[in-house]
Amino acid sequence: MSENKVTNKLTTKVEGRDLVIERILDAPRELVFKMFSEPDHLARWWGPKGWQTENRKFEFKPNGEWHYCMECIDKNQGEYYGQKSWGKAVYQEIITPEKIVYTDAFSDEEGNISDNMPVMLITVMFEEFEGKTKLISRTQFASVENLQQVMDMGVVEGFSSQLERLDDVLKEMQ
Repeated sequence: MSENKVTNKLTTKVEGRDLVIERILDAPRELVFKMFSEPDHLARWWGPKGWQTENRKFEFKPNGEWHYCMECIDKNQGEYYGQKSWGKAVYQEIITPEKIVYTDAFSDEEGNISDNMPVMLITVMFEEFEGKTKLISRTQFASVENLQQVMDMGVVEGFSSQLERLDDVLKEMQ
């Protein structure tokens, strides 16, 4: 196995009510941060493969909102084809190019937060790592049950898929 494949491997762990996902991205930290902080870049890779993202509102600043919709455009995904998933994030803290902290929740088209799905507190760290970027995402849930609910929905597989999409965009840009 090549060293590149080893360093790009997604690692996950559960710590109490936190889900921690780490992955090495083959791009400088400033560029990876830009992929999270600029709406046009974010829309190119956010969501699993076969889905596209529309940014309805994007205010990248503390207390700023990001309201978005992911839609399945891949007919091969069967029952998911045509499905829309709305989300709403509120940025809490931004330290360029090191850290982004935000809440993320399922919402409706108007941005109303869903009562039957958990709100997540997400901290994304961008660390320099041998000329690349170590991305560390820590998602905190209100309870272990909320964490399990999102795990059962395939959050790890979905995030892994979207980081593969991010890899593709980063390769195009370098």
